[in-house]
Amino acid sequence: MPEQTTEVTAAGIARLAGVGRAAVSNWRRRHADFPKPVGGTETSPSFALSEVEQWLRDQGKLSEVPLRERVWQQVAGHPEGAVTALVHAGCGLLLVRDRPTTWLELAAVSDERMAAVLPHAVEHVLTARLGPDAPGDVHSDAGVHGPADARSGGSVHSGTGVRTGTGAHAEAGAHVGTAVHTGTGAHGDTTAHADATARIAHTARAVRTPSADALLLSVPLLRAVAELAAEIGAGQTFEFLLGRQLDANPRQYTLTPPGLAGLMAALAETGKDTDPPGGGRRPVRSVLDPAAGTGTLLRAVSGPAELLAQEADPSLAALTALRLALHGDGSARTTPARTVRAGDALRADAFPGLAVDTVLCHPPFNQRNWGHDELAYDPRWEYGFPARTESELAWVQHALARLRTGGTAVLLMPPAAASRRSGRRVRADLLRRGALRAVIALPAGTAPPYGIPLHLWVLRKPGGELRPVPELLLVDTTDTGGPAAPGAAPASTGGGRDRLDWPAVHTAVLDAWRDRADRPGVSRVVPVIELLDDDVDLAPARHLPRPAAGCGAAGLGDVRERLAEALRLTADLTPPPAELAAPAHWPLTTVGELARAGALSLRAGTGSTTGERVLTEHDVLTGTVPTASSGITPSGTASSGTASSAVADDPVLLEPGDVVVPVLGGGSAARVVDEETAGAALGRNLQLLRPDPAAIDPWFLAGFLRGTANNRRASSYASTAARLDARRLQLPRLPLAEQQRYGERFRALAAFEDALRTAGRLGGQLVRGMYDGLTDGTVTPR
Repeated sequence: MPEQTTEVTAAGIARLAGVGRAAVSNWRRRHADFPKPVGGTETSPSFALSEVEQWLRDQGKLSEVPLRERVWQQVAGHPEGAVTALVHAGCGLLLVRDRPTTWLELAAVSDERMAAVLPHAVEHVLTARLGPDAPGDVHSDAGVHGPADARSGGSVHSGTGVRTGTGAHAEAGAHVGTAVHTGTGAHGDTTAHADATARIAHTARAVRTPSADALLLSVPLLRAVAELAAEIGAGQTFEFLLGRQLDANPRQYTLTPPGLAGLMAALAETGKDTDPPGGGRRPVRSVLDPAAGTGTLLRAVSGPAELLAQEADPSLAALTALRLALHGDGSARTTPARTVRAGDALRADAFPGLAVDTVLCHPPFNQRNWGHDELAYDPRWEYGFPARTESELAWVQHALARLRTGGTAVLLMPPAAASRRSGRRVRADLLRRGALRAVIALPAGTAPPYGIPLHLWVLRKPGGELRPVPELLLVDTTDTGGPAAPGAAPASTGGGRDRLDWPAVHTAVLDAWRDRADRPGVSRVVPVIELLDDDVDLAPARHLPRPAAGCGAAGLGDVRERLAEALRLTADLTPPPAELAAPAHWPLTTVGELARAGALSLRAGTGSTTGERVLTEHDVLTGTVPTASSGITPSGTASSGTASSAVADDPVLLEPGDVVVPVLGGGSAARVVDEETAGAALGRNLQLLRPDPAAIDPWFLAGFLRGTANNRRASSYASTAARLDARRLQLPRLPLAEQQRYGERFRALAAFEDALRTAGRLGGQLVRGMYDGLTDGTVTPR
């Protein structure tokens, strides 16, 4: 077998064949001719991609591997690792897009000749997009800053025109712990080495020009990504590959979901505090993200803007630089500068003399070793020296230090930062000087950690002729963004990133920010003097009590009437007494056998959308309607975070009569798609069964799939969460007419279940409203 044969894991084989991992494990056990492992480990072996493809074709399980899948497998199986492959792919895509003629000339020569000539061409496009490299720095063959690239001295002109250097804070100090926006999980010497690297502000370009030897291994990959770019575009190709990498390593990266990034960018560009004297919308001229991660916040900036970023992890900084360079279609001459530096922005600021219009930041939370000891006398602590446990307030002051007078910063913050006693002095000074303009509580599920309702802090750099504004805007949107259907459960009953109504969240937050008006339970402009007590607690929930359920006491009558109607409907739909009979002994078949016979087709939810409605796992379990989504692409890439607007697998659109089942959790649930749900995209962790109506009744199918014993037989309990293999679910072999008779009963049971849900929700709303009314005096006991 050739040395550079692309390898694929069991998960990759499952994706190629459109099956679950359990099916791949079964193939390995049952088929003696299944390809043997060629690498990996005993618990996670890898196989030769060419052998796997041939075996799947021979077994009739694969017709043709999609190009994007083939390209991703080359990235995942690259001998130097996926990150290096992504950097090389990004460099090649820049060349394909910016100098297509040069690429065509290179593509016509041999691999060896291409590798020899590529470094010069790549250096040209990197310089045009990301600026010149720093002279004298050590080059890494991977094209990424490694520890050998770290420098403690020297300076270089950045793309902003501001001379930058390592500054006085690059000396050694305490461990950093976790790199910004990454979860390395390393310990010992590896962690110490990474910490030392993070303290050094790289003044060189984040992406180094790979050597000819390094590129030689990647030439087949570069030819493949160029072919994919011809289909979907260079930028979308990189987004797809980066999204797959983030999906494959979910614990390594903390992502900013694109919906949240768009909201933060809009807050920075909109509102009275940022409007020019003549009115209208002021375009963002320069934007900095000092903890850039994958660059999602900067990609959300609209209009022409000079983008600057710093990221502690050198590899991630290189990927972010390429992502920003490939974003947009403008030429290098007309596109404002993209400047990305590697290094820890707190300990080793790469832009010490910079003053930008806007700072957008999703800082790492709960850092203990952020540099407290060595940064005690740092001039950035203008509002007070943050306690060791207040790393978030250090990022707040770093953002203010990098703003011009009157500039705006928007930071994502944990809710504890608004109320911890250890930070009250810094919060008090931010209020007194008018730097903190708004604290906005978001619904749970907006960003990791998804179970916590995070906050947005909006700040303005005071000084000059600006007079401090003696008030703070507090906004609470924790009940916004859930299902909006009549009788739907409120968002507060259980957050979830897949079911957030991002348009509703955007509207609620931006309206409150623009209007700066008092709205009961939603927003309030609080005088600063009222907040300067012993706690300086800025949590919106403390100052904005939630309105009573059912629109207050006046709405309780309507809730009661709706509940009475729901109870009447529930009584009407109550099933008749059950007629007992002996257990049936039908001939059985499985969903897998029906799929092979063509009686139904199986599709897995990709979680990919382009803004359309999405049917989520929560919708299936609770009976709610699909809601609009800003895009739930992998890892936040086109939606997590994970790299915005990524091109992932094509979304699976629902049709009437489809049956959808969740694959996680171990419960029995199934939903038949109706006209109202049709057209929505299938969400993650869902399996779609599309029966042939001439052979299988959909309600019959859904009903038998919900059988408890059926689900237990078809589920795997190898981990803490049971996983359903839909192909193993069993169905009785019955004539279509008999199926339809069962289907009618199952349909009636589903209607009864929906009525029970509605009655339960309305009953809870009425009880909660009565408690609220009795305790606040708006309802009298009688």
